Amino acid sequence: MKYQDQSYYHIYNRGAHKENIFYSDDQYLRCLNLLEKYSPKYSVSIIAYCLMPNHYHLVIRQNENGSISRCIQTTFNAYSQTVNLMEQHSGTLFQGKAKAKQIDSDSSLIQVIRYVHLNPVRAGLVQRPEDWHFSDYRNWILSPSEGHGRSELIFGRSSMRDTYFANAEDYKQFVEEYQTMQKENDLQKFLFDEK
Repeated sequence: MKYQDQSYYHIYNRGAHKENIFYSDDQYLRCLNLLEKYSPKYSVSIIAYCLMPNHYHLVIRQNENGSISRCIQTTFNAYSQTVNLMEQHSGTLFQGKAKAKQIDSDSSLIQVIRYVHLNPVRAGLVQRPEDWHFSDYRNWILSPSEGHGRSELIFGRSSMRDTYFANAEDYKQFVEEYQTMQKENDLQKFLFDEK
């Protein structure tokens, strides 16, 4: 895919053979540190992210003269080398190259961000997205002083959130409404599709 400056993308990948890519909290943090290190170098902004045990989701903006492909390649090559060393793992960690989909509208952008933030809930890892520590959801629903302190220049979610929502509480409600709707749909499927 040829990435375009000033455009947003949903980037994702999973472990080879659906195996884990993160084995400890330290490894999740190492990956985030690498994203923070390489994002400015390649002129990209991480808008939203969720790191899961066997896959990841990123919403990224390619800034002027940026290179998402080089950022992702450099970040995850460095991460793979670290994990291979720590876990005495050999061979590829990921299932091929990262996948990317361009996000072509504002409404799609906020839907994708919500999808990314709800990933650990859908996977049954937590009941509420704010309980998953390896997503930036809490930064979207808290004030900057309450967040985890990563650079707003690189992880620019509060300014993005404030573009589309009146405040953090509005974004939280946007996510919770979808969760409620999904639970109701699941219940209806259970009640009416069961034979």
